[in-house]
Amino acid sequence: MFTVYGFPNARSSRVVWALEEVGAEYEYVYVDLKAGAGWQPGYLALNAGGKVPTLVDDEFVLTESGAICTYLGDRFPATGLTPPAGGQARARYNQWCYFVLSEMEQPLWTIGKHTFALSERWRVPAVLDTARWEFSVAAKVLAEGLGRREFIAGDRFTAADILVAHTLAWARAFKLPLEHDNLESYAERLLARPAWTRAREREQAEARAESRS
Repeated sequence: MFTVYGFPNARSSRVVWALEEVGAEYEYVYVDLKAGAGWQPGYLALNAGGKVPTLVDDEFVLTESGAICTYLGDRFPATGLTPPAGGQARARYNQWCYFVLSEMEQPLWTIGKHTFALSERWRVPAVLDTARWEFSVAAKVLAEGLGRREFIAGDRFTAADILVAHTLAWARAFKLPLEHDNLESYAERLLARPAWTRAREREQAEARAESRS
């Protein structure tokens, strides 16, 4: 059985979503990032960055949400969560995974760091307008790439959609407009998937249980 270390509304939500999509059994370990649990020696032995997610599969330990979602798709090929390696469909899938992690997520994380994640000493408020503009540019690229398709990397749902939709959910949480009708409808469709609902409920339930213990 898989073990995923996570914190609600963080990148670990993508991994829990992927686990729910493939129907895998998993244990969820709540890492209270606000209380500094990510920097405890036991957790740092699993994830040297002190962040979530971390996936443990027997003795195999994997970090980075994009890598984990792709690994899960490859572990459960019948689900179609990842296209088969070696073909153009996989190349297109990789393109959008890399794009969302390098171009779309980064301005949002910049906003997060300079509004709440970093200590006030290291926050630079002047960078926020630039980050919002960078997200707008990336959203335009995504909108053009998506076009009228239902899914970002082809004709079926993949882990690339998990990464993109979760990032769009972050944008909404930061009150950033998506600016394109096809992105709005795409986000509505993807964030209405039952597996995403189950993922959110699982993380929130685990956090509540931990707070009561």
